[in-house]
Amino acid sequence: MLRTAGLRPTPSRLAILEALAREARAVSAQQLFVDLRGTPGAPGLATIYRTLSALADAGAVDTFRRGDESFFRVCRDGHHHHLVCNNCGLVEEIEADEVEAWVARVSRRRSFTVTAHRADIFGLCASCR
Repeated sequence: MLRTAGLRPTPSRLAILEALAREARAVSAQQLFVDLRGTPGAPGLATIYRTLSALADAGAVDTFRRGDESFFRVCRDGHHHHLVCNNCGLVEEIEADEVEAWVARVSRRRSFTVTAHRADIFGLCASCR
């Protein structure tokens, strides 16, 4: 995944990616920094930000915005969408076909040609409700 993003697999970057891959929730750079602090060779906050940005730019991780903060999550390959809990950050992937019919219907009604789309639905998961 790091090589796909054009990054050399350094110990710091591997630690960041491994920590991110263990999470079911979308996490911020600050959360990763706290989680990795105290581990041998722990990356600094700037390294975490740069690594997450490069991974997101390469499409290796998905990015979610809540307020002014970005959250990151490793998702499966292929086109899909998300349900995102505003409280705990849990992310559930939705099959693309569950959203595609709606996208086609809306764009057709408005004579709009879709070149790309992203559907993230925010709310509260069952545990936080």
